[in-house]
Amino acid sequence: MLASRPLSSGFGVEIDVDLSQPLSDAAFEEIERAFYAGQVVGIRAQKLTAPQFASFASRFGPPQPHVIDQFHHPEDPNILILSNVKKNGQPTGLQDAGSYFHTDYSYLQVPARATTLYSIVVPKSGGDTMFANQQAAYDDLPEAMKQRIEPLFGIHHYGNRHDIDETSRTAASPLTAEQKAKMPLITHKIARPHPVTGRKSLYAVSGSSFGIVGMPEDEARDLLDELAAHSTQLKYHYAFKYGVGDIVVWDNASLLHKATLIDPDDPRTLWRITVKEPSLAASAVLAPTFVGATM
Repeated sequence: MLASRPLSSGFGVEIDVDLSQPLSDAAFEEIERAFYAGQVVGIRAQKLTAPQFASFASRFGPPQPHVIDQFHHPEDPNILILSNVKKNGQPTGLQDAGSYFHTDYSYLQVPARATTLYSIVVPKSGGDTMFANQQAAYDDLPEAMKQRIEPLFGIHHYGNRHDIDETSRTAASPLTAEQKAKMPLITHKIARPHPVTGRKSLYAVSGSSFGIVGMPEDEARDLLDELAAHSTQLKYHYAFKYGVGDIVVWDNASLLHKATLIDPDDPRTLWRITVKEPSLAASAVLAPTFVGATM
């Protein structure tokens, strides 16, 4: 058994394990169970190569390289470099990524299962990742609202509906014209059952959701804004604070998250890998194991 402890009173778990050493299937199953039950898993003070990090992340599902391909890691294109550090005056990574509540890859037909961040350079101040528990937010909705949103599908595309100014630090990271062409409109249920546990969450009601199928634009935005305001209340928050070498893995199906802005001159670098939800058949095999799991 791996030693573990809660990250917060609401959700999240910290696990003691050395990922630079071979990880048995039984040990990974413990981590995976904690992931589905706790939604956020923290693993502290690791010393990993790019291949070791990629090997661990890919056990959660098939990696999906980010559309912003100019900052892929040279050793593995599945790793996106997040950094405000410059070399010879040129950026070495993506700066100010995701500084608004959102769900990774909710703008894709097959959305993200897990996102994994590995902290390489830690700023002197700030730089946390903030999470908002969308399972708890859904559970707390009035029954009338649950019934209202049950049949509804959100319309998603890459971006932040609350800030579309590409020069802003709280807008989505800008894409090239070629990258934008790869981003179609996608729909997902607003009250979305978790593909493994079956538990419902509010899904990506902040960030990439720009409308609702069959609903007038103004009415749809009003409803999405109401749901976003509800689901990002402080009582649903947890902030993960990084040390050098820390890894965090989170469940995109049940959380919103955002990066906290830092001083642009305060160096910070992380590696990120996001993995997609595997096939429905694979999820069905796992589902009975995790239904009703709590931390």
